[in-house]
Amino acid sequence: MIEKVSEAVKFLKEKGFESPEVGIILGTGLGALTDQISIEHEFVYSNIPHFPIATVEFHKGKLIYGTLEGKKVVAMQGRFHYYEGHSMAQVVFPVRVMQQLGIEKLIISNAGGCMNLDWKKGELMLIEDHINLQPDNPLRGHEASAFGQIFTDMSSPYDQDMNERITAISNDRGIKLNKGVYVSVAGPSLETKAEYRFLRMIGADVVGMSTVPEVIAANQMGLPVSAISVLTDECDPENLKPVDIEDIIATAKNAEKELVILIQELIKNL
Repeated sequence: MIEKVSEAVKFLKEKGFESPEVGIILGTGLGALTDQISIEHEFVYSNIPHFPIATVEFHKGKLIYGTLEGKKVVAMQGRFHYYEGHSMAQVVFPVRVMQQLGIEKLIISNAGGCMNLDWKKGELMLIEDHINLQPDNPLRGHEASAFGQIFTDMSSPYDQDMNERITAISNDRGIKLNKGVYVSVAGPSLETKAEYRFLRMIGADVVGMSTVPEVIAANQMGLPVSAISVLTDECDPENLKPVDIEDIIATAKNAEKELVILIQELIKNL
């Protein structure tokens, strides 16, 4: 795996992906931030050596390099999920590539189902901690040790400094920003009423199918990371209604404006 990462990094550097400072992963329905980037280079994933192929129809599958708020950034427009059939090594492959390219911070966004009944869909949640219910771990296996200690400490997986900056920005801009726990499940099917009750019982506020593998890999490599969820549907087991994926995408897009503000201002102030 280290050889494959090195080959992808070499290819991207030769194509002009030089010394990015910040990496960004844009989740489901959350691609508008790329409109704010002064793009210098972009490649579809299939043109980058060893990159997995994005199979989710609403993920564009591009790696973008350019300038945002005076910083060089590399952004994933679309991510990889375990439920697509990728291995965990493939899911976190782009994070390893971005770290080897030189990023010093990683910012992640995702769309998640809201189980906290005090919150509403369309709001944002800053992830303070997570619960990993994915059936595999990106640090499993001998190849992962090439990137750091596999027994990685996860007592504080999300960077406190960046989280404090995001909180201050939300207060200054009047953006409602909930804070809580994200639980990552395998998917792709959504949860039953009993499963929502269980996930809430074990301490989760929001459920999704991504993010945690990338956060684990970032922590292994000593890469500070922050993550924000867009709450795209309300998961009240006592009043559960069928979910329309198109409605989830629409809700994510409606919430993008505030998410973009938070990420732009954070990058400006890093």
